[in-house]
Amino acid sequence: MSSAKTSQGAAGKTVKVRQIGSPQRRHHRQRETLVGLKLNKIGRVAELPDCPQTRGMIRKVAHLIEVVEQ
Repeated sequence: MSSAKTSQGAAGKTVKVRQIGSPQRRHHRQRETLVGLKLNKIGRVAELPDCPQTRGMIRKVAHLIEVVEQ
């Protein structure tokens, strides 16, 4: 049970992101990162746990997404 608690953070904080750009003509790793963030179509919104791994993925494709809520 402790692994589930650490994967969502201490307070269960989440971050909501929206895809605003197309992954076409981008490196395949950026497309894979969007799929990892549960995004693969423009306009789709995903609510993700606020952890360092998610923050790194957001930073990697920051030009294709926007943070809606923190």
